[in-house]
Amino acid sequence: MNVSVFYALSAAALFGASTPLAKLLGVNLSPILLAGLLYLGSGLGLTIVRVARDHGWRRPDLATGEWPWLAGAIAFGGVLAPVALMFGLARTAGATASLMLNLEAVLTAVLAWIVFKENADRRIVLGMIAIVLGGIVLSWPDTGAAADDWVGPLAVAFACLCWAIDNNLTRKVSASDSLFIAGSKGLMAGLVNCGLALALGARLPELATLGPILLVGFLGYGVSLVLFVLALRGLGSARTGAYFSTAPFLGAAISVLALGESVSLMFLLAAALMAIGVWIHLMENHVHEHQHAPLSHGHRHTHDEHHQHVHDFEWDGTEPHSHPHVHAPLRHSHAHFPDVHHRHKH
Repeated sequence: MNVSVFYALSAAALFGASTPLAKLLGVNLSPILLAGLLYLGSGLGLTIVRVARDHGWRRPDLATGEWPWLAGAIAFGGVLAPVALMFGLARTAGATASLMLNLEAVLTAVLAWIVFKENADRRIVLGMIAIVLGGIVLSWPDTGAAADDWVGPLAVAFACLCWAIDNNLTRKVSASDSLFIAGSKGLMAGLVNCGLALALGARLPELATLGPILLVGFLGYGVSLVLFVLALRGLGSARTGAYFSTAPFLGAAISVLALGESVSLMFLLAAALMAIGVWIHLMENHVHEHQHAPLSHGHRHTHDEHHQHVHDFEWDGTEPHSHPHVHAPLRHSHAHFPDVHHRHKH
C-alpha cells in the first residue's frame, strides 16, 4: 500500500474515532463549544509538538506565495465551515445532516477536477461513487425524519463547500510543514468557535472533562489533520478526500467494537461499498510520459529521480532531510499520483 494511502486512511480512522468519544465526553456541552474545544486541543497540541521538535519557535517554511493559500484554507475550513455547520445542525434533523455531510468528498473532488485541473480517470470516479454511496447508506435515516426548513440543510451544504475549498487550498501548501499547517487551522477554528460559544452564554466544563476533550481533539482533529496534509502531498485532493470519507464508517465500526453497539444490515452494506471503493482506488496504475516544469519548494525528501540536486551547505548524508531545493525540467514516464511533483495537465 502506498504510504500516502496509509496516511489518508489513518487520518479517517482517528477522525472517525473522535466522534463517538466526543459524544461520550461532551453530552452536556453546547455543540459550538464542543467543536471549539476539540479544535483548540488540536491547535494547542500540535503547536507544543512543533516547538518541542524544533527546540523552540521557528519561522514557518512557507514560501511567500503560499501564505495566501494557507490564509484562505484557514478562513474557509477553520472559520466559516465550523460556524456554518453548527448553525445548520441546530436547524436540521440529525439524519439529514449526516447524509449531507457526504457532500464534502464529492465537492472536494469536483473542485479538484474542474477548478484545480487534477486528473481523474474512470476508475477514480467509480471508486469515489462507491465510497460516497457507502457513506449515504451508513447515515440513511431509520425513520421518516425530515429537515425543519431549508435554511439548516443549506448551511450544512455551505459548510461542506467550505471544507472542500479548504482541502483544495491546503493541497497548494501540502509540501510545507504539516504541523504548522494543521496547528494554525486548529488554533483559529478553536478560538473562533470557543469565542462564539462563550458569547452565546456557554460555560467551560470542569477540568476533569476539559482535559479529555482537548486530548481527543489533539488526536482526532490534530494528528488526523497532519496525516491528511501528508496524504494531500502524495495523493492530491480528490483521492485523499475519497479515502477520508470512510471516516463515518470507521467511527461506526469503533462504536460497534468499543461501545458494544449492534451491527445492522445497512452497516454491512456500507462496509462492502466502501471496501469496493477503496479497492478500486488501490488498483489505480496511472502511467504516461510527462514533463516536469522547473519547480522550487521545500519538503522532506530523499535523493530519488525527482531530487537530483547539489547542496549549497555542508550535508552529512542523512536522508530523508528537508531544505528548499529546485527541480530542473525533466521528462520521463512512471506510475504516479497527482502529488506535489505531478500536478501537470493531461
